[in-house]
Amino acid sequence: MAPQLPALSESDPVLEAFLADIGFGLGPEPLDVTTTMTMAATPPEEETSASASAADEAAERRLRRKISNRESARRSRARKQRHLEEIRARGGRLRAGNRELAARLRGVQARAALVRLTNARLRAEAGALGRRLAAARRAIALRQIYAAASAAGTGGFELQALASPLADRVAYA
Repeated sequence: MAPQLPALSESDPVLEAFLADIGFGLGPEPLDVTTTMTMAATPPEEETSASASAADEAAERRLRRKISNRESARRSRARKQRHLEEIRARGGRLRAGNRELAARLRGVQARAALVRLTNARLRAEAGALGRRLAAARRAIALRQIYAAASAAGTGGFELQALASPLADRVAYA
């Protein structure tokens, strides 16, 4: 047979104080807040599970940060790749433009050389024409002098003497 516990009376103040101290409030009065706080302290099993959950949260944060860093690195590599492709495309366009400009420059230089040759030929021709014109003018002047001398009749010898150096000059021109 099990031992019988004595009947508890509601009016035993010592028992009520003891039970209140250990957290079994039997009385109708509310528990003291400071007592409740002390009683609310987590037992060792709960502390272990709380520290395990904190460790799990920290591990989860590290994992999220690692995933975020990898994603950021992936985006950075993709951005760098796009930038590199843009630079390569721009370099290709610049090289093509450079080739086009070099071809245009060669064409302009060829035309400039042709113009210089044509200009030199025209200057030489202009010089030759200028000399021919000067000779023609001297010849006309000489004919006018001979015509005037033959019209004068007797005094033509002096005019012919004057025309003679002119005729020599025309012959050398």
